[in-house]
Amino acid sequence: MKIFYQIDHWTEKHHPVMLDLLRVLLGITIFFKGLYFISHTEELQHILANSAFPWLSFAVAHYVAIVHLAGGIMISIGLFTRKAVAFQIPILLGAVIFVNAPKGFFAEGNDLVFSLAVLGLLCFYFIYGPGYRSADHSLNAQADNYGG
Repeated sequence: MKIFYQIDHWTEKHHPVMLDLLRVLLGITIFFKGLYFISHTEELQHILANSAFPWLSFAVAHYVAIVHLAGGIMISIGLFTRKAVAFQIPILLGAVIFVNAPKGFFAEGNDLVFSLAVLGLLCFYFIYGPGYRSADHSLNAQADNYGG
């Protein structure tokens, strides 16, 4: 846990705006992917039925949609960012390993590159944290001001 404290301390001194903007865009992208999954639940269940775990398709489809919606908003505003990202990472790992990779890298309609990019950004923000312009930073600053 000391490493997270050192990373947080470093990020407070070095807070580029582009990383905050990228976090917001990542959250919005994940949120819209959740909306897509809600409006196309049958398609998501079909993808999961053809994956390695077809018996869990109904439950996983709803879990993915809800976690993407809630997590996307939380990542965008920077509220409990590391926890929201931690819930997203297994979903993206599953998308990369079980759904997109078996189709092949250049298959039509394959989201492997997109899934890898989002997974990489999620791993980055799990380590880096929410950044300077986030609800987490504001809440921590207010707690520090009130001695909490």
